[in-house]
Order: sequence, then structure tokens, then C-alpha cells
Amino acid sequence: MTASRKSRVPTVDEEEFHELYQNEKEIPYEWRNTLYLEWFSEINGRVVIEASSFILSISPHEWEMDEDEEDAQKLANLNSMRDFMAQVIRRRDPEGPEPDVSSGLDEFAWEERLKESDRLTDAYQEVLEKYMEDSDSERKEAFVMGWDGLLDALAEREESGADDYPGEDKEYGSRDDSSSIFGDDPDDDEDDDFGDSDDGKYGDEDDHPLQAKAQELAMRAMDVIQRDAGPGSPSYQLVSNLLQVSGKLAGILHGRSSGYEPEAGFVLAVLKRCLNWLNEAVGACQQLISLEQDPDQRAALEHIRSSAFEIRDGIVELRRELK
Repeated sequence: MTASRKSRVPTVDEEEFHELYQNEKEIPYEWRNTLYLEWFSEINGRVVIEASSFILSISPHEWEMDEDEEDAQKLANLNSMRDFMAQVIRRRDPEGPEPDVSSGLDEFAWEERLKESDRLTDAYQEVLEKYMEDSDSERKEAFVMGWDGLLDALAEREESGADDYPGEDKEYGSRDDSSSIFGDDPDDDEDDDFGDSDDGKYGDEDDHPLQAKAQELAMRAMDVIQRDAGPGSPSYQLVSNLLQVSGKLAGILHGRSSGYEPEAGFVLAVLKRCLNWLNEAVGACQQLISLEQDPDQRAALEHIRSSAFEIRDGIVELRRELK
């Protein structure tokens, strides 16, 4: 708990703030003292209350930590954050049995690894937001994320006085957060999960037709919906989910010219996620159709919905071929 935390507070109202944000313009701000309350619980996890609009009345000090007590409290806070992040990430037990990857992981094993990667991303995003303004952000981020290897590297850099990490080829961080999440490089699998490269379905230099269609649909949706739609709105959900589908399809279907062919299990897991995003996009599109009064705009939205169904059918067919 502190009432002396400095934070950047916008000097414009909420409406103007969103307008500047949507137009990617600079948002004016000023530094203010904020009331910051943070605690952890087993039921609610990490809870943060931060505001600059409270009227604060500072009384004379009744009690004050000495330097050692303050350092001990800061360390306790870091350990609490580290324990909470460990609960969020839920890493696999490094002492447990390693899965057999000699024949490649199946769809369900890849889905578990993708979920672990999602949890790691969410945790790191929260850590970045908390420590981004801290002068010792690198060390604190590494500690609470459990990246002990990176902590050692930072200590070595500090001792040597170097500006960069010692040894560019050395890998830092927890093994669970890098190669162990995704296993061996999918390029190591010599089995051709997509058939012979000369099957004529699409050229080496061209996008996969399914990915090209998804990309075109996402761009078309961006032209149709309102530009000022904020997060959580049907327009935002429609575009964001279609962009997710386009990006993921590009990652798994657009590597043939470079010789990259991911495992079939990985492709199946990503395609399944694309189906979920498409379902959410269709639901958001249906909401927009029900609210739209303009006939031309309504027809454009119905065309987007129809195209989304076509892509979904294509993904279902591709999954059937890979199984």
C-alpha cells in the first residue's frame, strides 16, 4: 500500500482519450501521485486498486519502517508476486516424465502446450504492466516470472560491466518457458504431413487459398465496421477474431516455400482454435446484423458472415484430411 506512487494520468476526458487512441495520436498526460493498494488471496488472486482522483489527507507519521524493514517488505512483496505468477502459469513438473516425441505429439498434447504458452503470455503481460516504470524492471520481471537463468545473466552483466548479455548464443530463462513448451523443432519431423510438395494444390510462392481467403475477409471486415469501436464491442470482436484466424493460418500454412512443415498435431490444434475464433466472429457479426438499419451495410455484414462460414467449412475439411 502506498499513496506516493507516481503514475501517468491523461489530462483529457474519456471520450477524447478514446478518440486519440483510435487515431494513434499522442495522448497528453501528467505525472500524479496515486493511491495504490495491492494484495493477494487464494480466492481472488492478485487484486489491485489504483486511482488518482481520491482526496488524500496525509497525517503525521505514526510509524515508519527503517531501511532493513523496508528492504524485507519489498522482498516479501516480490516473493508474493512470484508465487502468484507460478499459480497463473502452472508449469509442468520438470521432475515428471517427459512425453514421447519420437513420433510427434498429437493434437491434444499440442493443445496443452499452447494453453501453457497462453498462460505464460498472460502472466508476462501482467508483470510488464506492473514493473514497466520501475528502474530495476529487468531484475524484478525475471524474478517474479521464475526466470532464474536470466537473473544469473543479469548478475554476470552487472559484474562485468558489459552493456549486453555475455554470449549471444547462450539461452536464458526457464527451460519450461522455451523449447520444453513446444518440444523439438517441428522441422525435425521428416514425415510429410501435407503430402508431396508437387501435389498442385497451391504454388510454393503463393499463399494457401484458405489463409488468403481469411486475410481478405479480415481486411474487408475492417472496411465495413466502425473505426471507433472499442474493446468488447461486437465490431471489435469481429475484427480481432478474424485477424487471429488470418494470422494463425499464415503461421501454419504459409511455410512450404521455405521448407517448414509443422507437425500434423500442431496444425490440428491451431485449426481447432481457429474454429473457436470463427464462431466468436460469426456471433459478433450476427449481433451487428440484428442492430444494423442500413440495407447496404446489412448486406455487407451478411456477406462477411457467409464468408466466415466458408472458411470454417474449409478448416473442417482440412482437419479431416490431416487426421
